[in-house]
Amino acid sequence: MVHGENSAEKKLIAGCSFRTGTFLQLLKETGARPGEALRIEWTDLDPANRTVRVSPEKGSNPRMFKISTALMERLNSLHKTSLKIFGDVKHKTLQKRLQEQRRRIAAKVKSPRLLKVTFVTLRHFKTTMEYHKTKDILHVMRILGHKSIKNTLVYTHLVDFKDEEYVSRAAWTLEEASRLVEAGFEYVCDVENAKLFRKRK
Repeated sequence: MVHGENSAEKKLIAGCSFRTGTFLQLLKETGARPGEALRIEWTDLDPANRTVRVSPEKGSNPRMFKISTALMERLNSLHKTSLKIFGDVKHKTLQKRLQEQRRRIAAKVKSPRLLKVTFVTLRHFKTTMEYHKTKDILHVMRILGHKSIKNTLVYTHLVDFKDEEYVSRAAWTLEEASRLVEAGFEYVCDVENAKLFRKRK
């Protein structure tokens, strides 16, 4: 399922306060976890290249994202009261603010669907859009910062994989892995001390 331009997410972001809306837009464009987004510091922003660096949590990998001009302008408009872009606000506090604003906006625009939008929804949105554009599950895995493709598959339940058919092979030694790479297989992940490779049929 791919969200359209008039999605519930877009309506919610537009209706929230500037700071909350900016936080939601950041989650939507990067797929970062709320905790990761809250830890982003001003030094992680590169306005010239329109990039933001996301430090990992939950044992994930660090990532660098290109963001929209509009989002960069919003971030730069926030008051610099702390080393962190969003200050020292707690996750639970931000979650409560979202619930309050979400309830008000849903009633105003008469859209109950808005009540279902959460921080995780925006991470799912990024996952869905990236897979829809690239059809590359390994790319999505890197975007989300996952070290195991198993975790990525949890986030891709909205994506139709029926047109993706692969031959998979496991390599237990360096020699086996080299042969698979030479045969056109690409590395996926480590599973039970073996390296898993795949190639499209």
